[in-house]
Amino acid sequence: MSEATDRPDADAWAKASAEDIAAERARRRAHAGQEPGSPADELRRLAAAVGDVVSERLAALNNPAVQLAAQGVAAQVRSVVEPIVEPIMERNPDVVEHLRSAGAELLAAYRSVVAGAEARWTAGGGSARSTAEHIDLD
Repeated sequence: MSEATDRPDADAWAKASAEDIAAERARRRAHAGQEPGSPADELRRLAAAVGDVVSERLAALNNPAVQLAAQGVAAQVRSVVEPIVEPIMERNPDVVEHLRSAGAELLAAYRSVVAGAEARWTAGGGSARSTAEHIDLD
């Protein structure tokens, strides 16, 4: 055997793992019906979703002055953020994509923690023993 075939590729595991992770993410996106857009598109969608929620909450106040002020503030924020975000996203799309992926992973971890806690809380028949630890400060 040659020396090249005796030693496995040092990065083979990392490459295979990265391919598997990418395939799983694509499968999950397809299953959820979400095709990822560019980071700029995703940021715009996030801003629109947040704006919609804020608008709904302000509409519930039934105060035209508050609604008008909120619309003005939202327009000012958009006018400030757009010129800053666009060049960053165009110059560093890989960094923005990495941050988006990291955010998605953090969100998934948070959801997992919350789901586990909810399952314990709703399981009923909780133990009488507390998991809290008493710390004497004196």
